[in-house]
Amino acid sequence: MVDQKWLETYQSEIREFSDKIASFAQGGIDQKAYKGYSGGMGSYAQRDQSKHMLRLRLPGGRLTLERLKFLAETVENWGVDRLKLTTCETIQLHDLAPEQVPAIMEAAVSAGIYTKGGGGDNPRNVISSPLSGVQIGEAFDVNPWAEAVTAYLLSICREIHMPRKLKIAFSNGADDSVHSAFRDMGFQANPDGTFSVRIAGGLGAARPSMGVLVEESADPKDILCYVKAMVDTFCQHGNYENRAKARTRYMQDSLGPDGLKDAYLANFAAAKSAGGLELDLKPAAVEKAPDGSISHKRAIPQKQAGLYAVSYHPIGGGLPVSKPAELYGVLKDMPLTECRVTPDETLYIINLTGREAEKVLAVTGDGAETVFEHSVACIGATVCQQGVRDSQELLQAAVSAVREAGIPDGALPRICISGCPSSCAAHQAGEIGFQGGVKLSDGKPQPAFRMFLGGSNTAFGEPAGVILEKDIPALLIELGRAASAEGWSSWSASHQTELNGIISKYA
Repeated sequence: MVDQKWLETYQSEIREFSDKIASFAQGGIDQKAYKGYSGGMGSYAQRDQSKHMLRLRLPGGRLTLERLKFLAETVENWGVDRLKLTTCETIQLHDLAPEQVPAIMEAAVSAGIYTKGGGGDNPRNVISSPLSGVQIGEAFDVNPWAEAVTAYLLSICREIHMPRKLKIAFSNGADDSVHSAFRDMGFQANPDGTFSVRIAGGLGAARPSMGVLVEESADPKDILCYVKAMVDTFCQHGNYENRAKARTRYMQDSLGPDGLKDAYLANFAAAKSAGGLELDLKPAAVEKAPDGSISHKRAIPQKQAGLYAVSYHPIGGGLPVSKPAELYGVLKDMPLTECRVTPDETLYIINLTGREAEKVLAVTGDGAETVFEHSVACIGATVCQQGVRDSQELLQAAVSAVREAGIPDGALPRICISGCPSSCAAHQAGEIGFQGGVKLSDGKPQPAFRMFLGGSNTAFGEPAGVILEKDIPALLIELGRAASAEGWSSWSASHQTELNGIISKYA
């Protein structure tokens, strides 16, 4: 993915980072200055500043067997006690000591993992449809382009200075679980082999925006030109003065959607004219003989006849630290298998025969069992410096309450809980979403969450009120009981007055 010169520079940056994190631990660098540096290397100090997070960049969420083995060995060798699947298809290692972070960065190189640009004002992990290449109904496998864009962005990341981060997503056209419609840049595969391209979308407490459609039939060979045009447009027209308005979506205001499209297409034409960025990619075929068949709610038939993907969703995205070793022990002798991290904090294990799927199902039976238990939550305020509320604690309390109340599967949707306005759990895109905050109760500020309703992969939810944190499990139980006969989708669509009435009792 990267050349030797780039790698040598990266390794020198790791050595420099080692000095920085040691200085921060000893009080020689303040929190703000350290954060500005560490984010670019994919690491942040946690709320307890003696502990650190490291984010592993996984293009397309691909946790290959080589990477899975590295993760298992890292857990064992360094005593890692917290792993988190993220909505940007990465894996975060938490509660690390200062000396562990650069050592793990260095070791990750051997598995083709580079943490460079994992945070800060950088191009972030390029994500793609998690079942790309194996999903029934997809236009085509988009992973080769996600990998190529990752390599390109890493090659230029030291040369560019963007106002804020840049998030890019590739959808295979079967669904838009990666939210390509409202990323900083989104590519959606078309059945004719081209891509539609949207730019300057995004979530956030202020101005959530759908992306501007700038091309309906992009030639796949020109994808790097489209990416360069986005970087150039952001650098030229992004807001360097006001950090709160420095995301790409604000260019829709400063330039207007048509002006933004014109500026972008001019940069695309310049990039294409300059040359040197053409791609010639072809997805690799999956050739594996079937062996047995299986019928299980977590076993998903692939487009390759007789092969399956198994889904595993640890509640809240908290991957048990024993799981990488367990999975590697099972998968290492299964050809072509790999894991994929999804935008809803699920792990897919793909390219399994029926007999192999049975073995994987056996070691992944400790995850979510219902739609509701597949809910998404960010790491929360007990760990994250930016956090306001403990989203993980709320989700665990809600899951326990719903289980105890006997709410049937399907009566509640998957919910999305962000512990602050940063939208790390994409709460505005959830059928039910919660955003951490406060609410005055009896004249005192109390832990609370703003509720959103009706979000999806292609639409934003609408605010529905602010609910005290302690009341949310009871609210969900009441909603689940009301919807239990029809199921959430049908009931919420046809009983709007009853739905609003229940919410109003808590809001």
